[in-house]
Amino acid sequence: MNGLVTTISTGAFAFSATNIDDLVILTLFFSQINARFRRWQIIAGQYLGFTALVMASLPGFFGGLILPRPWIGLFGLVPIAIGIKCLLNQAEDESAAVEPQTETSPDTLLAKLFNLQTYSVAAVTFANGTDNISIYVPLFASASWESLLVILGVFFTLVGCLCYLANKLTNQTAIANLLTRYGNNFMPFVLMGLGAFIVIDSGSLTLLNLS
Repeated sequence: MNGLVTTISTGAFAFSATNIDDLVILTLFFSQINARFRRWQIIAGQYLGFTALVMASLPGFFGGLILPRPWIGLFGLVPIAIGIKCLLNQAEDESAAVEPQTETSPDTLLAKLFNLQTYSVAAVTFANGTDNISIYVPLFASASWESLLVILGVFFTLVGCLCYLANKLTNQTAIANLLTRYGNNFMPFVLMGLGAFIVIDSGSLTLLNLS
């Protein structure tokens, strides 16, 4: 029992230490519901992006090797590209009619997953979490099959909690008004700044032989 509690605590601590910064990005995404995203697109994208991070970290468990950190940092170019695209399309998005949100859709689950908005969120989640890999790899490498399954269960449960908290934050009047009024203009620069930080912090510029 003590081992189970320790494993759950380790998983919760590792997730909190590596994903708290996602709360800000998710809050911005949820503030764009109906204007740019649907709620399910954000949640599905967050889960897809986080699953990709876990998959990229699993070689640590199997004793394999992953890409060097500078190469991983190149994923920071993804939020930069998305931010530029949002900035260029901003005028068109603001003039577009807002479609009413519906809880049910005739689309299949597969059709929903293959969605540009969903993959945009997933890409940002993955790029923002590339540093997580350096923590997850040794964590997974020291885990048994049983503890790995417990840790992953904790991780994916907390992803849902993170989405819930971010969505609740946008329902706070002061925060919702601020993000609704300025979020559309603010988000592209947040994404580009995030991408630039990932590229620089990961040392990806060394790939260009810059001194």
